[in-house]
Amino acid sequence: MHAAPVSSSNDLPRGSLACVGLGITLGSHLTPLARDHIEQADVVFAALSDHIVEMWLQRMNKDVRSLQPYYGAGKSRMKTYREWADLFMTEVRAGKHVCAVFYGHPGIFAWSPHKAIEVARAEGFQAYMEPGISAEDCLYADLGIDPGRFGCQHFEASQLLFYEHRINPASYVVLWQASVVGDWSLARLETGPAYRQLLVERLSHDYPLDHEVIIYHGATLPIEQPTVRRIKLRDLPVTTLAPQETVVLAPATPLKPNLPMRERLAELDKEIGFE
Repeated sequence: MHAAPVSSSNDLPRGSLACVGLGITLGSHLTPLARDHIEQADVVFAALSDHIVEMWLQRMNKDVRSLQPYYGAGKSRMKTYREWADLFMTEVRAGKHVCAVFYGHPGIFAWSPHKAIEVARAEGFQAYMEPGISAEDCLYADLGIDPGRFGCQHFEASQLLFYEHRINPASYVVLWQASVVGDWSLARLETGPAYRQLLVERLSHDYPLDHEVIIYHGATLPIEQPTVRRIKLRDLPVTTLAPQETVVLAPATPLKPNLPMRERLAELDKEIGFE
């Protein structure tokens, strides 16, 4: 484990913060270092929606506190995430070694860990992020995608509507949180077909409407299998999407050779005598 935080000048114990990832599949993805942080913490905050997972954590640490009660109907998730960060820091400032546990990777689609670590370090506390196996990692494995073959772009689905992103249809494109596409409030659990229709309109600038779309959800229990559904792009608005499902578009066009750059590279090879 990382070195223990240094005591303050008056020899009082100093707090610390570790934000760790459980991975996606329960029990299978936890790293030894993440387990060490959980076991040695004075208090563990669990950003988990499954009571079974919380009970599993309690076998490693007796003081596990659920963060689920901070969600509320119609309440912005950003307000909840700010409250989480404040909770972590309250205990850190009290001199406790705090561990905050998140699904997957604690730095991916998770605002609170980044903010709390930033604040903790700014105040002189030691703070760590221990990576975990993310939904992206599982997606590559389950769908047989090598992001280095054609390239791979990742977008939060709403960003394609809010901003003028450039899509490269020669690469894989992964869209996260498509079930709430178009939600400005961060308070809704889903949007609906009309919002997904706007997403399809945006995607239709780069893809034909009969282009295949993969809807993917990784396995969260060792006894489960990942779910993979394949539909046409035009059918996305009328297709039910769960919050945990991810939308994937395979390349629609071949990679286009950059002939001028290839010529310049060939010239460089000749100059250095590499042929």
